Amino acid sequence: MIDKYSDRARVIKAIILAIGIIFVARLAMLQIFSNKYRALAERQSLRNITIYPARGLVYDRHGELLVYNDVVYDLMVVPRSVHDLDTAYFCRSIGITREEFETYMNRARGYSPYVASPFMKQITKEDYARWQNLLYKFDGFYVQNRTLRVYPRPIAAHVLGYVGEVDETEMEKNPKYELGDYVGKSGIEKTYEDLLSGKKGRRVVRVDVHSREIGPYENGAHDTVPIAGEKLYSTIDADLQEYAERLMANKRGCVVALEPSTGEILALVSAPSYNPNLLVGRVRGENYLNLLRDISKPLYNRALQGQYPPGSIFKVAQAMIALDLGVISPNSGFVCDKSLVGCHNHPSARSVQEAIKMSCNPYFYQVYRRVIQQGKYKNIYKDSQYGLTVWRNYMLRMGFGRALDIDLPNVKSGRIPDTTYYNRWYGAGRWAFSTIYSNSIGQGEVEVVPLQMANLAAIVANRGYYYIPHVVRFYGDDSTKIEKYYEKQETGIEPEFFDIAAKGMYDVVHGAGGTGHRADVPGIAVCGKTGTAENYGNDHSVFISFAPMEDPKIALAVYVENAQGGGGTWAAPISGLIIEKYLKGEVQRKDVEKMYEEINPCQKLPLTKRVKKPKKSRRR
Repeated sequence: MIDKYSDRARVIKAIILAIGIIFVARLAMLQIFSNKYRALAERQSLRNITIYPARGLVYDRHGELLVYNDVVYDLMVVPRSVHDLDTAYFCRSIGITREEFETYMNRARGYSPYVASPFMKQITKEDYARWQNLLYKFDGFYVQNRTLRVYPRPIAAHVLGYVGEVDETEMEKNPKYELGDYVGKSGIEKTYEDLLSGKKGRRVVRVDVHSREIGPYENGAHDTVPIAGEKLYSTIDADLQEYAERLMANKRGCVVALEPSTGEILALVSAPSYNPNLLVGRVRGENYLNLLRDISKPLYNRALQGQYPPGSIFKVAQAMIALDLGVISPNSGFVCDKSLVGCHNHPSARSVQEAIKMSCNPYFYQVYRRVIQQGKYKNIYKDSQYGLTVWRNYMLRMGFGRALDIDLPNVKSGRIPDTTYYNRWYGAGRWAFSTIYSNSIGQGEVEVVPLQMANLAAIVANRGYYYIPHVVRFYGDDSTKIEKYYEKQETGIEPEFFDIAAKGMYDVVHGAGGTGHRADVPGIAVCGKTGTAENYGNDHSVFISFAPMEDPKIALAVYVENAQGGGGTWAAPISGLIIEKYLKGEVQRKDVEKMYEEINPCQKLPLTKRVKKPKKSRRR
């Protein structure tokens, strides 16, 4: 007899066999061919610990340490490994509120429930010492070491910069960065990030069900050692930097001092400034917002980003161009005709040297007119376009109208207008010298950056050339130099013309009728040029200088915003004090020093009588 259920039994057996084959195949796929669950198991039994390298140290030009590292701790958490946590006890032990706990834990869960991420960042040694012995009670938590920047002298914030946590954009640009890494955000820290950051190491350890370490994985076969960042040796003179910052207290403006023979920046001050230690540690975010909201803009680097009318210091550059073009001679004289442009009272200048000393506006009106309208074309508009193009090319060679390639970020270019600019503004063929004559005295459409002003002083000091200003001398134990900063930049103007400029600038400080006598330093041949840059409020006070006249050691620009009295009243005496500090090591004129440290441009300076001094030799 045929069993009527036999076919049904075979079908059931086939189904069971098929299900068995599917299970076996799936298990083989998961255990043999797929790494997904293996990786999940390893995540729960292994821990990858990043070993952060020590960030490179930064020194001043004399070997004084400006930036070093201190140890801090990140409290890490693996959310899936947190079991039976007494939240109230945990919060009391760590020193946080329940609300903070929820915020930190939700952030960690959002990143990954299985992978460790920071719960609390940058915990100080003192705070960690309070509860480190309790950490074993809290499953899923552990501590990871890292370093924090420390600034032993609270100076040079705009040069040194600061470090902050990487954002998504930075991680997308450079795959070496991961969540929780820190990167240079400004200053030297940003420019030299690749040198300073070093290379991260890694340690792989086995952990138990309570997320406690139980030993290295495979005897440390997968561990790597971190490589510390390179040391940077800056060009900054820490004592001079600190002194210049003291002089610029209670003021808005900047100081750029450099060594003419190398382009090395000795001091770079933007005022008001801030203590770089404010942007370190867990309080960095709050302090940054406070600085950002400050109406005095302490985060703004006026020395590199401020674009100002240069005022009368620009007359030095105008004279050099006109002499090199041959449109004037060293002994060209012009009447001080105030119907052309306003001027202060003084005799008419009979030479370029006298014109620089007296800072005669009508004189440089005539000089600029000869540069712009050279008579190459009968059409005055076409002739002016030609002259402006020639003039602008000279200015570019002197470092104006383009961003100088200093090793700091966010440098502005200033503005030297070209024919396109004026054609767009007035219309092609509808402007000439009479439209743009304000450029002759450093007003009008011309804008320069204080770094460029200091560079002009260096050009005159060097008699016609410069080196690109920079803030790092070399890096590493083998003193590696950055080659582009050792290439001479020629202006193409004859050196003898700069001799005339130097003599005129000497007379500005030391000659009768000079506008910058307050920059005089006893025993030092200071060469300078005052400038008063027009402004909607009080005019800005400007002064460029170098010293000594022969074999100059320092060139600088000082810019004081909204300073009553002009360049000779504020910027010139501050320049003289900085020169005295650098060349003599200390300032002997304590009364002058005290006055300019304490007073601000909103206050009137006390009247001072100028004492007549015996004539000095112009060459020292």
